[in-house]
Amino acid sequence: MRTDDTIRIMCPNLMCRKILAVPANARGKTVRCRYCRTTIRIPGSPTGKAPMPRG
Repeated sequence: MRTDDTIRIMCPNLMCRKILAVPANARGKTVRCRYCRTTIRIPGSPTGKAPMPRG
């Protein structure tokens, strides 16, 4: 698998905090941490660009 085919995300459970690699096609979906079984919502779009401020 190429690096652009995966998303790295940290488990939000404070007792776990493992870094998970999930497939890019999981964007917008909910997955479970394989270590602690916490439900994690994967962001729907890449976080590379911030929206333009209105002014």
